[in-house]
Amino acid sequence: MLPERLSTAAAAIPALMVVCALVLSPNSQATAEDAPAQCQDEAGLAVLSSPIAPWSGAPLRVVFAVEKPAEGELTLITPQGEVAAKSDQRFGGPPYFWLAEAASPAAGTWQAKLTRADAAPECREVTRDIVVQRKQPPPPRAAKSVWPLRDAWTRETENLFAVWIEKLFDAPLDQELSWKAMDQVLHDPSRNILFNHLGLREDEKGAIIQPDCADVPYFLRAYFAFKLGLPFGYSKCTRGDGGAPPKCVQWWNVVKEEPAATVTQTVAARRMAQPTGFFGLFAAPVAEPRATVRRSVSGPRRPKGLVPGFQYYLNMTIADAVHSGNARTAAEDDNTDYYLVPLSEDSLRPGTIYADPYGHVLILVKRLPQTGDRAGLFLAVDGQPDGTVARKRFWRGNFLFAQDPALGSPGFKRFRPIVREKNGTLRRLSNDEIVKNTDYGDYSPEQAALQVEDFYDRMDDVMSPAPLDPMRALKEAITALEEQVKARVNSVENGRQYLAGGGKNVDMPDGASIFETTGAWEDFATPSRDLRLLIAVDVVRGFPHRVGRRPERYAMPQGKSAAEVKAELEATLAAELAARKFSYTRTDDSQWTLTLKHVLDRLADLEMAYNINDCVELRWGRRRTARKRRPASGAHRTRSGRR
Repeated sequence: MLPERLSTAAAAIPALMVVCALVLSPNSQATAEDAPAQCQDEAGLAVLSSPIAPWSGAPLRVVFAVEKPAEGELTLITPQGEVAAKSDQRFGGPPYFWLAEAASPAAGTWQAKLTRADAAPECREVTRDIVVQRKQPPPPRAAKSVWPLRDAWTRETENLFAVWIEKLFDAPLDQELSWKAMDQVLHDPSRNILFNHLGLREDEKGAIIQPDCADVPYFLRAYFAFKLGLPFGYSKCTRGDGGAPPKCVQWWNVVKEEPAATVTQTVAARRMAQPTGFFGLFAAPVAEPRATVRRSVSGPRRPKGLVPGFQYYLNMTIADAVHSGNARTAAEDDNTDYYLVPLSEDSLRPGTIYADPYGHVLILVKRLPQTGDRAGLFLAVDGQPDGTVARKRFWRGNFLFAQDPALGSPGFKRFRPIVREKNGTLRRLSNDEIVKNTDYGDYSPEQAALQVEDFYDRMDDVMSPAPLDPMRALKEAITALEEQVKARVNSVENGRQYLAGGGKNVDMPDGASIFETTGAWEDFATPSRDLRLLIAVDVVRGFPHRVGRRPERYAMPQGKSAAEVKAELEATLAAELAARKFSYTRTDDSQWTLTLKHVLDRLADLEMAYNINDCVELRWGRRRTARKRRPASGAHRTRSGRR
């Protein structure tokens, strides 16, 4: 069922060990003289102290990041030579990092020291002096650009970006991570290494930050660039039309801003499908008439002040400009914000995005290496139309992959480096320049040549180089499905609360446009999320067959044939689905419990359970006893048209 769902849906959806290169905040910038010559051949090390101008009235946070695994300890030493904080806990990989904090640093010269037991003697200790002032120094001021540029994107700043992303969303694997809005994450000082980094109390202003999935990578990249004074820009792109992938037609940046002027746009009508099959997606598209639509777009200019200006730039300028088409541009296209990277442990680091061919975007936040009792794993976060930000694991149910030129190039991508020319203008590096750049060198069209099964097989090899125990791998797949079902519980509950709070019934869009609308339908209906859930069910049900298809990937038990292993997997699958339970809130506010087996049994009904206007019971496939809320128009389109 999985290949059929993907292929038919595609037709209908329109679509700091190089110590000489330490990176610090400007108050403590390192130079080549800080490093022994013998250390210059090691992988790059980055150091960050925060805030930008340390003083005794704010916590002092220090991060050391390296690209190769190492055992070590980070120590913060006071001006009096006492140890104020230390940590031997190493996070991440790659990059790997240590973090230490002094809550109330005394004024004077502090020393941050990373000691690595397995490094060469001349590189075993890396130290840096950090001056903490008694009174708060003047913070950065607004500039002609959106924010003042103080640094450049390099291997070291990219490492710090990855470190910041990982710490922002870090938690044990068994902890469910979900927030109602991104501002709840960014304004949490226990997560955000750069909390109030500029000394402007910028993270205490109560700003509401609610990006959707396409906005999330841009918001995070812009936030990090704002704090460290790095270049940033974004493209204005099409969504893809007439069988062609999205194209980016304009590029704006913090030096050359998009003008806030009234404009007239000409757009093409959406491709529509006859309302038959699952969500009306599996029918052939009808003729695609083109229409000219003119609309005026205007708005106030960016307000004065560094923090108000940034908040406006984030929530208005960027949010109104970018969409999922920005991530789905063709692999060979240079005029883009993202570029394809190879499928490797080194390239798939926090901050890398994943472009779903059907319009969803996720951003990697952590890699968990394979261990003796667990498969390797990548974790990501995404945003939903209702503002929710949640952590997801890499697997087929969350990361869809398909090759269709009309949809653009899916897969893992990184932000294209932006450089500042001598005259102050900004530009992006081309694919060829990235390949030749010693700080990057990781553009690769590899993913564009992979078919669906090849892509997932390749990802299995990257995540888990050693063969997997088939029974354990099956249970991990079921756990991933369980997480996806529980995420749907939250989505459906948000819709229930919307209706219970007096929200109006929502007219249902026609055809494939159910995936592309805005407002309450986009916020609370779940067509895209349900499509992914149905595909996730296909993956779990087909897992025993997958083990039989690729037995070399699994540590098959001795003395058992592939058929015997498959039979055991199928029996375990049935038992696990019946045993794993979840609960949702019904229309009368009572709780109701289902199992994952119920989800599979109700699959046909769940194919049409995405409508916000339906009661909760209907949205969980309980069709015989539930009362239905109809849209104001009385319409509820299904595979047969209307009922």
